Amino acid sequence: MDQSAARTLAYRPVQVTGRLAVGGLLLAGLAWVVRGVWEIRLAVAGEPAAGPPDQGDGVHRQLTSLENSYQLVTSAGGVLVFLCAMLFLSWLLRLRDNARALSGDTPRYAGIWVLVGWIIPVVNLWFPRGIVADAFRSSAPGRRLPRSVDVWWGLWLVGMISGVGIVYRDSTDQIIERAYTEGWPLLLSDAAVVGAAVAGAFAVHAVTAAQVERLRGGGAEVPDPVG
Repeated sequence: MDQSAARTLAYRPVQVTGRLAVGGLLLAGLAWVVRGVWEIRLAVAGEPAAGPPDQGDGVHRQLTSLENSYQLVTSAGGVLVFLCAMLFLSWLLRLRDNARALSGDTPRYAGIWVLVGWIIPVVNLWFPRGIVADAFRSSAPGRRLPRSVDVWWGLWLVGMISGVGIVYRDSTDQIIERAYTEGWPLLLSDAAVVGAAVAGAFAVHAVTAAQVERLRGGGAEVPDPVG
């Protein structure tokens, strides 16, 4: 078996995982749209006379039916976000492995960062985007990074830094209180998450298409991907 054939066997199918990642991102975005609708419903209903769900000092009042339904919406959204994360990471690992096989170079970021780069403070501000960008440049050398990658990452950071993005710090009861008292900032953060999900879907499609084109062409130059 010659070296070219050996390298071809090293490539991992990335189209299906790319499509699944796109679907997962769109489902996560839809979950956040539904969540935003429920937050609007909470804001319109107004805070009950009993005050916020979290009364302080570890005391929590009984939730209203609307607040209970919001809890269910956020729980369902959490399941979809977890599924999205698994699909996205599966795609990213394959993308990175193929990029390494195509270029013959060691990736800029060690494999462990594909998983933990999202959760370590400060590092999570640029490592995940860097991993995607590094894989793209190794797959399509000399080509411009799709704009959708930067749009996706910028919106993701807005949602994350606001504290109520996909990785949020507040408890559900605290978010309910925010819906009553500061609805617009909450909805703007939700919009950033939805935008990040949609832009992420375009980014995954564009980066995957560039790598598949290179793989099919046996390492030939590929055109700039749309996105």
